[in-house]
Amino acid sequence: MADPSLFISHTNSGSIILLLYVDDILLTGSSNDGLHLSQSHYALTILDRANMVDCKPMSTPLESKTKFTSNHTLLEDPSHFRGLVGALQYLTFTRPDLSYNVNYVSQFMHAPTTMHFKMVRRILRYVKGTINVGLHLTSTTPLDLFAFSDADWAGCPTTRRSTTSGKSAY
Repeated sequence: MADPSLFISHTNSGSIILLLYVDDILLTGSSNDGLHLSQSHYALTILDRANMVDCKPMSTPLESKTKFTSNHTLLEDPSHFRGLVGALQYLTFTRPDLSYNVNYVSQFMHAPTTMHFKMVRRILRYVKGTINVGLHLTSTTPLDLFAFSDADWAGCPTTRRSTTSGKSAY
């Protein structure tokens, strides 16, 4: 019997072996071109859940310098908003370009408004236009470690809350 957490795919361009154990992932392959990790099918599933499969794509996930006001209506049932944001959070595993914006809207999970829902829809329109974007891992990429951190003090104009973030990559 094969291990239920071991997945092997053989194609004309090479083989890919994926081993999963709880929250650990081991991925290897035989292609000299490297691996392209994309969740385009999952992104289409999210668009379908939001009834946005045929939406007009956007070139950016959110507008910069958006003015936020507190006079927007609370969503009557925030479960759809929360489900979409959670799905987008999962999509960020292979879409780091979405991370900042998805993490921003996730700050409003406790009391989302119609404005926050519009922001999620804008992110989904960006996803529609960049459906095939993913991570490309090559065998020739040097193993350099990078670390970044940033913070804004009282960056939210409404609540004056601060945001701190860090990222390390190799």
